[in-house]
Amino acid sequence: MNSNPSSYGETVLEIDLNALAHNYRFITSKLKPETKVMAVVKAFGYGSDACEVAKELEQLGVDYFAVAYVKEGVALRNAGVRTPILVLHPQTVNFEVLIDRCLEPTLYSARIMKEFVRAAESKGQENYPVHIKFNTGLNRLGFWGNDSDWIMDRLSETTSIKIKSLFSHLAASEDASEKSFTLDQIEQFKEISEKIIAQLGYRPFLHQSNTSAIINYPEANFDMVRTGIGLYGYGNSKEADEQLSPVVTLKSIISQIHKIEPGESVGYNRAFKASGYEVTATLPLGHADGISRSYGNQVGHVLVHGKKAPIIGNVCMDMLMINVTGIECKEGDEVIIIGASNPASDLAESANSISYELLTALSQRIKRVVCRKQ
Repeated sequence: MNSNPSSYGETVLEIDLNALAHNYRFITSKLKPETKVMAVVKAFGYGSDACEVAKELEQLGVDYFAVAYVKEGVALRNAGVRTPILVLHPQTVNFEVLIDRCLEPTLYSARIMKEFVRAAESKGQENYPVHIKFNTGLNRLGFWGNDSDWIMDRLSETTSIKIKSLFSHLAASEDASEKSFTLDQIEQFKEISEKIIAQLGYRPFLHQSNTSAIINYPEANFDMVRTGIGLYGYGNSKEADEQLSPVVTLKSIISQIHKIEPGESVGYNRAFKASGYEVTATLPLGHADGISRSYGNQVGHVLVHGKKAPIIGNVCMDMLMINVTGIECKEGDEVIIIGASNPASDLAESANSISYELLTALSQRIKRVVCRKQ
């Protein structure tokens, strides 16, 4: 019998730092030498390990990190990361900690700007670095372009802050059918930035590009780019994915094998019923680990000895079942859920989702194993 016993004996998430380095070098190869790189390591490094990822990228020479919330930035500082960290969505309650840990806030509204100036002044700050975000069409966070005069007025009233960068966020840079919208966003950002710079008397650096824009809109790379999903091995297109290497591999094992007869059911609500004599395997992995109930019932598959085994029945909290009929395997054998051979983008697409959602949903209870594959 073909045997492939798991070397771990449990569900693990391998984090390949060599793949991360490969992706970083691929992305930087698309940039001018002077263009800075901001690595997005929010959401536990897109479900991997933000601290390990950040320390590796710091060694590779990354210029900036971005996190969503202050707590994520504090975790990086606690891990010894010294590179500047932008907090994309800071909350006023965390401003004191943000300043104490030398994190840099996004100021995206009048309320946030007023509150941060108040916090910076109360802590005796001078020229504390801040980043001003403008809304050019995503309609999520950001000042409007016509807020620029108000921003300049507030800056003239305090010496506690200094603009480090101006930035915006593209809504559809991966979608060729939205090219005109994306080009309009880029032009809006240029106009807003030029107006601000003319009044400031110095030039903050500009950034608008995400991973897809780095590839599709080099004219939008400006002084710095922000890359998230690309670092982890996914580029929002088949062409880009071929050049990138998935950083994480989610592996599990076969806990038990069942031989079932025609008409027998598998799992809760008897969602799967055998049409003939079939063989199923149970894995120690479920929706509490991030494998949603959207999978199962023939939606999505895993790999057993390189062969596709569909997920059957309803995904349970701590377990899921697969159909291994016709696949030689035994209890204890390794199963690949996502990785280079079964990309997260493909598995997510089967459930009408995206790689971002699947990766960032991976539970922290899954054991992380950092490695360097050849």
